[in-house]
Amino acid sequence: MKNKAIISLILGIILSALALYLAFKNVPFPELIIYLASINYLWIIPSVVVIFIVFAIRAYRWQIILESAHKIGFWQAFHPLMIGFMINCVLPGRVGELARPAVLLKKEKVPFLTGLATVAAERVFDVGILMVLFVVLFATVKIDPGLDITFGNYHLNQKTLIMVGRSMLQLFLVLIAGIIMVSFDKTRKVINNAVMAIPSVFFFSGPSFKLKLQQKICLPLVGFVENFATGFTLVKYPTKIYICTGLSIVIWGLSALSWYIVALGCPGIELSFKEITAVMIIVCFFIALPSVPGFWGIWEAGGVFALALFGVSAKDAAGFTLVNHAVQVFTVIVIGLISSLVTSVNIWQVSYEDREST
Repeated sequence: MKNKAIISLILGIILSALALYLAFKNVPFPELIIYLASINYLWIIPSVVVIFIVFAIRAYRWQIILESAHKIGFWQAFHPLMIGFMINCVLPGRVGELARPAVLLKKEKVPFLTGLATVAAERVFDVGILMVLFVVLFATVKIDPGLDITFGNYHLNQKTLIMVGRSMLQLFLVLIAGIIMVSFDKTRKVINNAVMAIPSVFFFSGPSFKLKLQQKICLPLVGFVENFATGFTLVKYPTKIYICTGLSIVIWGLSALSWYIVALGCPGIELSFKEITAVMIIVCFFIALPSVPGFWGIWEAGGVFALALFGVSAKDAAGFTLVNHAVQVFTVIVIGLISSLVTSVNIWQVSYEDREST
């Protein structure tokens, strides 16, 4: 198991290095080094503080979502959240999304599917706020249709951005529809009845086969739906939905602030808070494309594209996005490692054994 984790980590590092090469292949390396040396790194300190606050609020939001099904303390939500985000930064396949409910199962005895449903519910709030910001972005920022940056097999341009936006909107609508279907008793009853009716489709088979099908397939599927539905109990509490929506707005506002603080120490990045927020939104949409662990490369390429819209040179844009990305990712990794030590969670075991069990 540990060997698989090490191989995956090495593969992730190689892919990240290749992605960074693709992102920076047109940026003169000596000029990039000179730019990185000119940055005032003291601004990283307040940025890291803001990042910590962002994840503390994320943990509080997740705690609210979880308490509709299982009440847990703030730190019992914070540590699994940070471990999950850390794993996403170092291993491929976004296994961190599965690690969070896996840690909850091990430490708080919260059913895995219930925890996974709460992670999905949390993503609905994030995607929903991003979709609103994306609409505002297109209404206020003119995106040059001729601007095109190649990253591997991708062309980062206006067309790609719109395509990703549509995909995220479809994902958002599917999540909402799925939550509605399993959260309310009437629709969930229809689903469960349909599942239990599966054996009747095999009318030509004997009673023993139908009974076995019911016990081995139908009943576990119904249990799956019921456990998953427990994680979406939040929909029955409108006040909590309003609170989580407000917290989501604060989360993304503070996230933009952490970017803006880093920009204050970067020469050539003389953008307003609103413009930096637009850059963050564009990068967030581009990193929705399939990418390597930690989004290395695609983040930088997206940042160069977004900053070009505001007249920032490729050298300055590359330097800022690289430093800002490192600040964001390494802060998460450090806090995640501390959380794993505090909770005595075996990261490799959580990353792989629980993924295989699903």
